[in-house]
Amino acid sequence: MDTELKGQGVLVTGGAGGIGTAIVQAFAAEGAKVVVHYHSREAKARELAGQVGGAAVGADLTVEAQVDALVPASVAALGRLDVLVCNAGVYPAPDVPVWEMSLERWRRTLAENLDSVFLCCRAFLRHVKTTGVGNIVIVSSTAGLFGEAGHADYGAAKGALASGFLRSLKNELGRIAPGARVNVVCPGWTEVDRNRDKLKAEGFVKRVTRTMPLRKVGQPEDVARAVVMLASDFVSGHVTGEVVTIAGGMEGRVLHDD
Repeated sequence: MDTELKGQGVLVTGGAGGIGTAIVQAFAAEGAKVVVHYHSREAKARELAGQVGGAAVGADLTVEAQVDALVPASVAALGRLDVLVCNAGVYPAPDVPVWEMSLERWRRTLAENLDSVFLCCRAFLRHVKTTGVGNIVIVSSTAGLFGEAGHADYGAAKGALASGFLRSLKNELGRIAPGARVNVVCPGWTEVDRNRDKLKAEGFVKRVTRTMPLRKVGQPEDVARAVVMLASDFVSGHVTGEVVTIAGGMEGRVLHDD
């Protein structure tokens, strides 16, 4: 199916990460022009951008001035900007219950996963206000839907993206661009670098898929294809304010005895 994304400009934040790389490659396969945003992975971002004929642009997404400069830099690099994919996020690895969590960690996690998306969307929508067109896809997490013990900070940030922020933003878009849309994808367990060692541990996959009818771990490409689908006006032009869960049917109850 032709998604009609050919020639469109796409900014993917965190584009050099595992899921981000797959998203960049998926858009490039559709003929889109892509900016690969990076913070700490400059070399990988530049290599990926070179492979897809795009551009790499760096920014700390928790710094307002840097985010405000990211969108104009992307427009300058591509000649246009039609789609924003808010993929960047930081998972705080240590398991810390709420009663032991420091305010510093709480604030840092929200800044890296919620404030960053707000700033990116704000900068992009200021551009959309001048063009009248634009779509946003936000990458949240099943942690925001079901919660995650030891990571209430991360779950709170991702949950906000998939609920109040999403639904408020989709109702505001009509004020500046009647056809503009915003949607969220919530990946579950996905085979990326930070999960690879865990997934290799004996019995781990069987344990984490006990609430999933599809007893397998997702691949970055599973997420990427959903993002492309939602970004395409041809495929999803009447879809906005929706949350697509990419987690093998994960839910909050155990479905399997082993």
